[in-house]
Amino acid sequence: MKRSATMTIIGLCIITSMIMVFTMPAAAKPVVIKLATLAPEGSSWMETFNAIDAEIQQKTGGQVSCKLYAGGVLGDEKDMLRKMHIGQIHAAALTSAGLSAIFNEMDVFQIPFLFESHAEIDFVLTQMDIFFRQGFDQNNYVLLGWSEAGFVRLMSTKPVATLADLRKVKVWTWEDAPITRMIFEEARVSAIPLSVPDVLVGLQTGLVDVVYAPPSGAISLQWFTKTRYITDVKLIYLIGGVVIKKKIFNKITPAHQKIVMDVWQRQMNRLKQTIRKENEEAMQVMVKQGIKIITPTPDQVAEFKKVSAKAIQRLEGQTFSQKIQDEVKANIETYRKKNQ
Repeated sequence: MKRSATMTIIGLCIITSMIMVFTMPAAAKPVVIKLATLAPEGSSWMETFNAIDAEIQQKTGGQVSCKLYAGGVLGDEKDMLRKMHIGQIHAAALTSAGLSAIFNEMDVFQIPFLFESHAEIDFVLTQMDIFFRQGFDQNNYVLLGWSEAGFVRLMSTKPVATLADLRKVKVWTWEDAPITRMIFEEARVSAIPLSVPDVLVGLQTGLVDVVYAPPSGAISLQWFTKTRYITDVKLIYLIGGVVIKKKIFNKITPAHQKIVMDVWQRQMNRLKQTIRKENEEAMQVMVKQGIKIITPTPDQVAEFKKVSAKAIQRLEGQTFSQKIQDEVKANIETYRKKNQ
């Protein structure tokens, strides 16, 4: 009897152990986030992305990491979006042009002369952050963090102060920015579409005379080496953001998701401040390199604004909604009244 009882107990222990093994949740597999960006190696963007990867790996015990593709090696933003769609990559750092392909209301940030200061931008994003995040979520993406490239200015091989000047030269237009194309059409400017990785060659070969970028972007992309003038007018604010496919994000455990979100948002906020400082310094660097600053008169700037406003009217309802445009402008007005 004793032997029989002992065997019974052993049998029950074996069965219990087997049940525990087969019912225990499987250990989560490490998640490698494949992320593409136009930012070149050595830029503050890439330094930040590498720092994010290192911190996330350390805090998740190597369960989450990033594989980075820098400098547009996977193509322009349009190519990145296509590769995310088919699963070749999982995440991308995009400007408003790319972000609007996911959630069209992001096109509101491409309205020229909308913002006058960084403080206005920060206020609007604080007020509308939840709305934009929900928009990405509804389209199966998660916004990891906001950043920016900064205020865009014209850079050229010939001086450009007026619309008449702009009509006499060969102007680059970004293939992925239909709103910019529409503005050039309204201004009767014949623009040459190129992807961002092709712009430097376009300047070198004389295919284009005029490009547009934030000052620090023009330096990191080396465009400033092939231009002689910068028109000191803030045309648009170029917002940036990093998005990841929700399907991939959901493979990360909830505890690690929190770590990923915390690290990305903190580091991207820090990057935003770095970019703002770099844009100020970039203007000084370019002047030291012999680039001349062209400052249009208020009347000349008003002419640019008038043409831009007409183009935006033509676009109403085609991209961002009137409701969101009104909400953004109302927030800007609220900020300005509080800070007069």
